[in-house]
Amino acid sequence: MHYKNQHPENDPAYKGLSVNEGVEKAPVVNPYRQRKIKRQQYSASQFAEGILAGNMSILSQALTLVESSLPEHQIVAQEVIEKCLPHSGNSIRLGITGVPGAGKSTFIEALGMTLVRSGHKLAVLAIDPSSERSKGSILGDKTRMEELSVAKNAFIRPSPSAGSLGGVARKTRESIILCEAAGFDIIFVETVGVGQSETSVHSMVDFFLLLQIAGAGDELQGIKRGIMEMADGIAINKCDGSNIDKANVAKVQYQNALHLFPPHESGWSPEAITCSSVENNGIEEIWEMVERYIAFIKANEYFAVKRNMQSKYWMYETINEQLKGNFYKNPEIQSLLIENEKKVLSNELSSFIAAKKMLDKYFGGFGK
Repeated sequence: MHYKNQHPENDPAYKGLSVNEGVEKAPVVNPYRQRKIKRQQYSASQFAEGILAGNMSILSQALTLVESSLPEHQIVAQEVIEKCLPHSGNSIRLGITGVPGAGKSTFIEALGMTLVRSGHKLAVLAIDPSSERSKGSILGDKTRMEELSVAKNAFIRPSPSAGSLGGVARKTRESIILCEAAGFDIIFVETVGVGQSETSVHSMVDFFLLLQIAGAGDELQGIKRGIMEMADGIAINKCDGSNIDKANVAKVQYQNALHLFPPHESGWSPEAITCSSVENNGIEEIWEMVERYIAFIKANEYFAVKRNMQSKYWMYETINEQLKGNFYKNPEIQSLLIENEKKVLSNELSSFIAAKKMLDKYFGGFGK
């Protein structure tokens, strides 16, 4: 027997040795690899029809278009928004902010499940901070809202802040319109935390809720004039266990502090309520406060006035954003920026003069 094509160890001369022939070499191309299924491309009309029909897959794709910075995506997104706009505006928009560690995600899940069980359709627009270095976001809010993320009438959409002021997603307002058109009657907008983002969130919601905690130091440190003046209500979370007494003391402190600020344009007097997201205590009382507020401002017609002011605010914000983007994308300005930056760094020009020169160049002398 010839062992030319086999292992020589299998020759009878080598007693006690035996080597298997092995297996056939696997093919280079994996036969089990599936082809990537290309997602169907919809027209603006198809997007609008799907959203109005309550199709969550189409809604998610439309929100992706809204968040995209690609010009071709923005054209379709704006058409979709225009078609959905007449079907929006019928929800209660609730903005939720608070200090880091206040338990915003746990609170949103507790309140959200209470509303879903009572028959409401809830959309949560959670803003995740984007890295200044990588520009990436974790988008992990769904993992912290395990029960709400699988609830039938709930929709959670984490969005990257993408460099927007204070961490508010640039397209959150447009996302609200699409969610309302899809039939959601309650919209939550969660911010990254206490910061500059609160002004933007306040300008797109009906009720602005400030979430606080007690027992983490001096409660008065949490009383910042700007944020307190914007709040329509305060919820002192984690009022459970050994923290109950501290939470009740904090409630009195915040309630007293609220009386020191000028009255709201709506005529509403903000309230402070204690709650526990873990034990589900005080959650229903907070929603009752929101409903009282909505009924109050609808009765005195401030509800429509506030919505109109918000629409006006976002029109001007969009103009500012478009002007800024167009300015920096201008090829002549891009070359001038490098040139003037060098002059500023070498003290040949002041920052203000350099800026004025470039703006004058951009506007072609308009406004001199």
